[in-house]
Amino acid sequence: MPDKIALLINGNRIENFESYSIEADLYTADDAFSLELSNPGVTIKAGARCELYVNDKRALTGIVDMVDRGGDKSGTHLKLEGRDLMGLLVDSYCEEFLDLQGISLKALAERLLKKVPFINRKAVQYQDGALKKVDTAQNFTKIEPGQTVFDVLKTYAMSRGLMFFSLEDGAFVFGKPRTGGAPLYRLIRRKSDPRENNVESGNLVENIARRYSKYVITGQQQGTDSISPEGINTPPTTVTDPTFPFYKPYYETDQNDGQSPLKHARMRMEQNRFEGFQLQYTVPFHSQNGENWRINEICHVTDEDLEIDGDYLIYSRTFKLDKSGSYTELKLSYPGVVQ
Repeated sequence: MPDKIALLINGNRIENFESYSIEADLYTADDAFSLELSNPGVTIKAGARCELYVNDKRALTGIVDMVDRGGDKSGTHLKLEGRDLMGLLVDSYCEEFLDLQGISLKALAERLLKKVPFINRKAVQYQDGALKKVDTAQNFTKIEPGQTVFDVLKTYAMSRGLMFFSLEDGAFVFGKPRTGGAPLYRLIRRKSDPRENNVESGNLVENIARRYSKYVITGQQQGTDSISPEGINTPPTTVTDPTFPFYKPYYETDQNDGQSPLKHARMRMEQNRFEGFQLQYTVPFHSQNGENWRINEICHVTDEDLEIDGDYLIYSRTFKLDKSGSYTELKLSYPGVVQ
């Protein structure tokens, strides 16, 4: 059954596209889209808020960044490019250079988001303990000139073991990626019995260049009146990766609060392991069993060619239409990793 794509913008509903690409990536701040229409019959200006629907379900809420209009003997064409609402935070620079000592994550978010247009500030979600006591500010943290709203909120969230990302409806979330649960989707590629195969292509990239067998993190706080000289340095913390094939140490000084070296070491190890294991698949159309492909969902992968049989996190999904038809590109790796 063909996929239904609709663009809602300025009170217009547009459904006829020559091509499109609609991205969603848990680890990319501003998800992009591009749409190409012929003889659109509408006028669209850069800066317009828009919503993209796939099979009558919202897939992206964003802003049009670029409009390319033209024509030839065959008629007029219109090409639009834009990003989701998080793109506004990526582009917006902080106007207040605050000392963040003692400020909570929620209070900081409310202060930095108060002037950002188009967003629903009341819909910001705080998940996975984002409002618990761990929300203590680092002693040295300060907003500096040249930092964007997104950079500050992402850094502040990560120091608490959280991510800052957006949802299809434009809501912002402070939380963690899905760690497990029943898989919503299944990818199958069998040699022995290909009748259930549902992927067009797949590959696995394993890269150990940025992985290590041992991570040693030393905590260091910048000196303030409240910290004694002997309290500036905290003892080193070591975390080992038993899955790494040989001895290869990593060492880093983390200028953070005294409780952070262990969390930092574990996070660094998980990030590098995640980046070193990347599954990529192309599947026909944009849904499976009535569910559009979505990021931050668990998918069970059975791939005899790649010797894979397990549950993985879909962290990137791109809907595409070109001359070959509609299809979806997926990227998967280990669940629960904060980056």
